[in-house]
Amino acid sequence: MLQTPDSSLDTWMVREALAEAMIPVIGRLYRDNNVVTSIHGRNLVNKSTMNILKAHRFARRVEKDELLLEETAPMLNTLAQLELGPATIDIALLNQKFKEKGNGSALEDFLRTELAGLVGKRGADDRSSTDVVLYGFGRIGRLLARLLIEKAGGGHGLRLRAIVVRKGSDKDLTKRASLLRRDSVHGPFQGTIRINEAANTITANGVQIQVIYSDNPATIDYTAYGIKDALLVDNTGRWRDAEGLSQHLQSKGVARVLLTAPGKGDLKNIVHGINHGTIEDTDRIVSAASCTTNAITPVLKAINYKFGVLHGHVETVHSFTNDQNLIDNFHNGDRRGRSAALNMVITETGAAKAVAKALPELLGKLTGSSIRVPTPDVSLAILNLSLENGTTKDEINNYLREMSLHSDLRRQIDYIDSPEVVSTDFVGSRRAGIVDGLSTISNGKNLVLYVWYDNEFGYSCQVVRVMEEMAGVNRPVFPATDVVEEAMSVLAAVG
Repeated sequence: MLQTPDSSLDTWMVREALAEAMIPVIGRLYRDNNVVTSIHGRNLVNKSTMNILKAHRFARRVEKDELLLEETAPMLNTLAQLELGPATIDIALLNQKFKEKGNGSALEDFLRTELAGLVGKRGADDRSSTDVVLYGFGRIGRLLARLLIEKAGGGHGLRLRAIVVRKGSDKDLTKRASLLRRDSVHGPFQGTIRINEAANTITANGVQIQVIYSDNPATIDYTAYGIKDALLVDNTGRWRDAEGLSQHLQSKGVARVLLTAPGKGDLKNIVHGINHGTIEDTDRIVSAASCTTNAITPVLKAINYKFGVLHGHVETVHSFTNDQNLIDNFHNGDRRGRSAALNMVITETGAAKAVAKALPELLGKLTGSSIRVPTPDVSLAILNLSLENGTTKDEINNYLREMSLHSDLRRQIDYIDSPEVVSTDFVGSRRAGIVDGLSTISNGKNLVLYVWYDNEFGYSCQVVRVMEEMAGVNRPVFPATDVVEEAMSVLAAVG
């Protein structure tokens, strides 16, 4: 039965009111219990009414029907009464499990059983916090700061304590704070920022960040600022091997180092979701690889697992970066001296070879090149692959869609099949890469995939995931994994 214009608006207003009422509940769960709530991986913390409504609408991609706020609102209210300990809770999956396996039990009884390990554990967070230092405060450094501040919660987990930069002017602190507050690509900082020039600190949403000026990574005494056993993230790109990065370990207060660029030599290049399990406590220096490597490796792993990759070529259409010149000028690299704002620039990429460091089964099977284009953010990887087993466009798209929703790679792979999306639609994506299903080309054993990626923010999200792995501060995930395991069991049959 079709709704009248008035009844349609009335329905919308009821749903809007429910979403508005959910915001303080989501906030209390986060602040008081360190519980992060989500809908199929879409974080609900600090989100607006419209974002909550859109997350419920998104559920159609998974469950075929829109997630009802009339079901999730009571679930959130009940969760808030259970005095939960820290966790990440997907209320969409929890609601699905309640409907399928609740066996007619009351909601509270079901939640007490399902979350038995959390109930009554409020304030009993036994995870140790880890001090974090950002060495460098450029594009990636500032986005990492935003993410770390967003995840500060009750102070457990990763704690951003300091940034290290070279002093640029007498107004350096003001300018650093302004760059954190305003971003031409990613928009304004969500919150408040204050500076204390006497103490050289920036305080953002209550997180006090010490600004340290230094030109020598080996001589800083971080313990003088109360920082100890810190995880230092070098986002300058100045040093990429163990010898150069080990200078940080000579400073007092630094325990481990993470590089936000491809590491050279024997450094482990980690793509979260692929080989993060290889990180050991004894690894003092680790690389988070590159934005392109993070974008394509999860998709390549999924394709290789089901269809087998014989060989392929990766072409990246990549937004320009600060490494290029704004107008023509001298540059050590070939072609990169020409104006980034006016030209498409053919250049090299090590991403294809770097994939093998995270996914050894593809060693020697990929080549790669890159074209830098005059856009400030969001890039596109084109994967031209020869497969062992033939497939069709529908089969490959259905498979990758399922991988993006139900597999262990669902935080890395996203999928979209809209005929109208363009690069700016993916600014702020938290996934490593987004498969553009309508652009897929499949001809038997020849496959071409188009994978979008926010080479700044999506990559920064991957870096934070590696940081959490290194620090051992991941929250337990609920509901129990049997829902995901059941979904995974049908992946091989998707066609």
